[in-house]
Amino acid sequence: MPTFSLPETVFSFGGDEFIYAEITRDMKVESNLKALAVTKELRDRNIPGISDVVSSNASYLVRYNPEVISGKDLVDYLKEIDYTKSDPANLGISVRMLEIPVWYDDPVTRECTDRFIDRHPDPSLSNLEFCMKMNGFSDKEAFIEHHSSIPYLITMLGFMPGTAWQFPLGLKEQEMIQAPKYKSPRTDTPERSVGVGGAFTVIYPVRGSGSYQLIGRSAVPVYDSSQKLADFQDTSFLARLGDLWKYRPVNESEYMRIRKEIKDGTYRFNKKDIELSPLEYVNKGKKYIQELMEDIQ
Repeated sequence: MPTFSLPETVFSFGGDEFIYAEITRDMKVESNLKALAVTKELRDRNIPGISDVVSSNASYLVRYNPEVISGKDLVDYLKEIDYTKSDPANLGISVRMLEIPVWYDDPVTRECTDRFIDRHPDPSLSNLEFCMKMNGFSDKEAFIEHHSSIPYLITMLGFMPGTAWQFPLGLKEQEMIQAPKYKSPRTDTPERSVGVGGAFTVIYPVRGSGSYQLIGRSAVPVYDSSQKLADFQDTSFLARLGDLWKYRPVNESEYMRIRKEIKDGTYRFNKKDIELSPLEYVNKGKKYIQELMEDIQ
């Protein structure tokens, strides 16, 4: 089985308190998993002087106290840890795969897109129709099947609390559903809206502004301040870095049934724990992803 190493990480300072580590400039799954592995190692070591560690799509950021540890010494320390995580064969991580039921082309997000049609790149089309056109689909069901057929890796958290950037797995770049954002952001987006921007998919955790193309609405929350559901007992946020989310299309009837279970507090997510291997992913691609999905499709 062929092996390879990731490019050498580039370190730079951001003022007196930050070190920025760029693994690759373009988004690569193995780069993201390396960032996750390095930042986990940093947290586990609990290095004096480090106050925060943040993982991003293909990079990570470290905040430190220069009165406790010098930036030069910390960079040397980071390089040592970073080097040990440069071989994809050693980057296996334990993650969850969760099923996210979605009502595609639902009336709530359609109404929202109608209200802000003047800010859209093509006012003659709905957001979903626009995504179909941009990706060469003429049949709505084929588009939905393509979007929901593979899992999405949560590569970054941010913007609004609970927002998870999700990158498609198992597809070549030309096969990924991609779409430009709005010309000017909407001032209102329904909570649980599913949006596409670039090659990323997001679920809006709460009602607010947004500029991604809306293609449907999740039946389940990704943020629960009440922590009423069993899957939110440890935190109000569903997303974890490294999670895999698999979308499952549902119709109106099933959507409403799930919403009732959410209200009653009885809903449980369909999920499983898996060991994700970047090396297996690089060498086997979509076949490896299909193997991971066997018990959750």
